[in-house]
Amino acid sequence: MARAGTRLFQALLRDWRNRRGLSQLDLAGAADVSARHLSFLETGRAQPSREMVLRLASTLSIPLRDQNALLRAAGLADEFPEPSVTNGLPEPILHALELMLAQHEPFPMTVLDSRYDVLRMNEGAARLLPKFIAEPSAIPERPNAMVMLFDPRLMRPFILDWERIAHGLIARLHREALTRGDDGEPASLLRLLLEYPGVPAAWRQPDFSSPSDPVLIIKVRRGDLALGFLSTITVFNAPQNVTLEELRVESLFPLDDATARACKRLA
Repeated sequence: MARAGTRLFQALLRDWRNRRGLSQLDLAGAADVSARHLSFLETGRAQPSREMVLRLASTLSIPLRDQNALLRAAGLADEFPEPSVTNGLPEPILHALELMLAQHEPFPMTVLDSRYDVLRMNEGAARLLPKFIAEPSAIPERPNAMVMLFDPRLMRPFILDWERIAHGLIARLHREALTRGDDGEPASLLRLLLEYPGVPAAWRQPDFSSPSDPVLIIKVRRGDLALGFLSTITVFNAPQNVTLEELRVESLFPLDDATARACKRLA
């Protein structure tokens, strides 16, 4: 009979396997584990070792935060640290972020976490952001990049072709929510965005009929100031801690000479 302490591990392992669309035989073959042993792990007839949990988690491409949760469910200690983004990351990473933010001037760049909260921004972003905010008093202490685009009190009134952009972002969050599960941060953010006025009810259901765009083109206008940017997201390769894996660096590149000149003039 399975111990109560390992039942959560069994449920989580089955959930991740099903989420990836794999049978026990598929996962066993991919992880180079016997199907019999995997079956025993999922039924609680065998207790998982740390090495086995990490091997299965890696095979299932489970995010590091969820790999720690899987280890804890098996009664094992975390494997991957979760340092503070301000003073816990390795010095070379912090230095690299500083260089990236500075080198991208005068164009906007922000550092985001897994929920798209803005952790840091360069001067280019700090200068441009207030110019496209409908109600400055509505900006939270820690802005969220997605909320900024969806909240009618923030940037949304000034975004050209808002519905196309918003629909693409909702589709992206649906994909991320399916990867992380209903209790993950993407799903929580998705539920929040869907409650804003003017968001079509049909967007509550995932729509994967069109491919996800590799980049985002966003154009804004307020009065005589009209800007266009191409947005790209950079992530760190092969991270060894939760915080670094979840960091995203969003860079906005001017679409035209007029936008580039405007950014330089504002600087």
